[in-house]
Amino acid sequence: MPPLRIRKIFISHAWKYDEHYWKVVNWLNDAPNFAWENCSVPKHDSCPDDSSEEALKKCMDGQIQKADCIVIFGGMYSAYSDWIEYEVIKAYLEDKTIIGVKPWGQERMPKIVQDYANVIVGWNQSSVVDAIRENS
Repeated sequence: MPPLRIRKIFISHAWKYDEHYWKVVNWLNDAPNFAWENCSVPKHDSCPDDSSEEALKKCMDGQIQKADCIVIFGGMYSAYSDWIEYEVIKAYLEDKTIIGVKPWGQERMPKIVQDYANVIVGWNQSSVVDAIRENS
């Protein structure tokens, strides 16, 4: 069997609402025949110099640039987060695949996700992993 392709993934998330982030990290770690590198900027492993907005943007830019795709959650907090909007626009400008994930039970999707996602999938492991495999 040939070696697995390692997919570089940036998971866009709000530090304040990181339960979705951890769920998807676990899904990706547990997915069979799937190898990935986490290019995200989580609170527990943030940028070395995140003391200013410009430094944090520069760090995120570098992480997004090296990613094959970004995953963004369709939780309504995404509609009100300037950082998530920044990450999505940056990914779009870098021509990265944007995968929107509709959280379980979510009725509406934020406009930013609807407008920029290449694909929107449901809240389950196979949908997310398949979307990454097919689109990155």
